[in-house]
Amino acid sequence: MNPQAPIEQQIQTLYQCESRRVLATLIRLLGDFDLAEEALHDAFAAALEQWPKNGVPDNPRAWLVSAGRFKAIDRIRRQQRFNALSDELTMLNAVDDQALFSDDDRIPDDRLRLIFTCCHPSLSPEARTALTLREVCDLTTEEIASAYLAKPSTIAQRIVRAKRKIQSANIPYEVPGPSELSERLQSVLQVIYLVFNEGYSASSGAEATRVLLADEAIRLGRLLRELLPEPEVTGLLALMRLNHSRHQARTTATGGIITLEEQDRSLWDTSAISEGCALVREALNAGPPGAYVIQAAISAVHAEAPSWAATDWAEVVGLYDLLLRVQPSPVVALNRIVALSYHREPLTALTELETLLATGELDQYLPARAAQADLLRRLNRLDDAASAYGAALSLTNQQPEQAFLTRRLNECKKIDNPVD
Repeated sequence: MNPQAPIEQQIQTLYQCESRRVLATLIRLLGDFDLAEEALHDAFAAALEQWPKNGVPDNPRAWLVSAGRFKAIDRIRRQQRFNALSDELTMLNAVDDQALFSDDDRIPDDRLRLIFTCCHPSLSPEARTALTLREVCDLTTEEIASAYLAKPSTIAQRIVRAKRKIQSANIPYEVPGPSELSERLQSVLQVIYLVFNEGYSASSGAEATRVLLADEAIRLGRLLRELLPEPEVTGLLALMRLNHSRHQARTTATGGIITLEEQDRSLWDTSAISEGCALVREALNAGPPGAYVIQAAISAVHAEAPSWAATDWAEVVGLYDLLLRVQPSPVVALNRIVALSYHREPLTALTELETLLATGELDQYLPARAAQADLLRRLNRLDDAASAYGAALSLTNQQPEQAFLTRRLNECKKIDNPVD
């Protein structure tokens, strides 16, 4: 915050940078999401009124939390809830501001508590994501709805239900102890990764990517690592940084999809790649790698290759073999098969893919059908490739993907049926 800037501008900057930290502490003190949000806005309104007269306090965050707490007490009294909440008000009045804020680490701890509360396993995955984006990332319901192509009213109801669930189930506002940390941390990481993936490759709509959403996930991952530097947290941040480093090269000027093979690597963000690779090394040195660390290592191989032809496909396949042991799933098996098709040759990969598809587990998974079509195209089985591209087309609602698959389908038909 620039002390030379006008006070109103300083307050605006403080809101942008610190409001989520203040909110997290208010939620801890008040035990109520909605009351804390009202108190947050009341506190900033009070700052706009008082700071131009009295100057910016030495500890603006502490001032805002204290002001918000007393505003909440006043609000409760005005709503004639004093008798029902007398115990809570007594506790709030007894809080010692100096004791709360003499140690600045207390506020980061509150943010970590908020993340774990929003991502509690008893909430549905959709509720965790919406609540995290609203309370931790400060996205509006309209922005969240736009990101997921849902109605704002639907998102708002989802958030309201999640808050009610937290209160009715007495979900604790805390970082879980060692016995629960592993399960709870996985829930948090899954939500952050889900948010990032929706930003990295939109599930539907007119755009292939939603950069704002990906940026928010990276910001959240960075915060989580700052507060809880576990190897898998570091791995997830590395994975997101490395994948997002390519976003400028992934689409044309008109929004069309550019495959990894065809991307102009001079457009890749070298600073993001440097940070991501350093994070991968740090996580790998911390002990046996988990799933996010291994995925980040795979992304690092791609990021460090000077060209598509120079990619170390043997290393990529080996890392997928390791990932399959750590996190066996049909999606991981599919990704390994795609890498295998470049390490060896497409026919071997297609044989493995057809065996995988026969299980039926990936029937509605677009990347599986797109991979099948691409392998058939590379093997010059163009009729079969066209059929597979048609099947893939039926599985996407994203317009750039539809355009890309349609172009591939038409290329197969044109080559297969040349005009005389």
